[in-house]
Amino acid sequence: MTFESRTPAVPLETDGDHARGGGPEAVTLLMYGDYECPYTRAAYRNVQRLERRLGHILFFVFRHFPLREIHPHAQAAAEAAEAAHTQHRFWDMHDVLFKRQKALEPRDLRSYAEELALRMEVFERELVDRSHAGRVELDVESGVALGVAGTPTLFVAGEVYRGSYDARELGPLLERLARGSRPFSSGSR
Repeated sequence: MTFESRTPAVPLETDGDHARGGGPEAVTLLMYGDYECPYTRAAYRNVQRLERRLGHILFFVFRHFPLREIHPHAQAAAEAAEAAHTQHRFWDMHDVLFKRQKALEPRDLRSYAEELALRMEVFERELVDRSHAGRVELDVESGVALGVAGTPTLFVAGEVYRGSYDARELGPLLERLARGSRPFSSGSR
């Protein structure tokens, strides 16, 4: 079974979550991820394929879960994405961070901000002041509360998803859910 039915439904915060897509029948796909994690990068590439293929039936949400002990640049990258968010460029920075995952030093983050034409004085001040550390920590805390221990961790329609994040497996599941099928039968636990 690809779902873990014991997991509580995941609350989404419309003000704090980074989300895109959606439509009347949209199925929510929530990812807890780490910009330095190669597995998160692979999962995100599949999500991008699904977004192109499924369009309005997919509502994608990303939450930060930097694995600080093993990915020393993940926290700063998450804070850089949040700094870009204050200039309405979260998704642009998000994509750049995954594309250039092996280059996440402070000078790299600044270079990406310049490429995105962000206001550099604001971006740099927010990074130096660690203005967004608390926002990243809120995502981490919500993940810990839901049992997230590693990245990527996916939730589909509010339930933890334990299957492959390959688009060929995940896509048909999302399509079935959009048509109104439930992830498990009424008696499964």
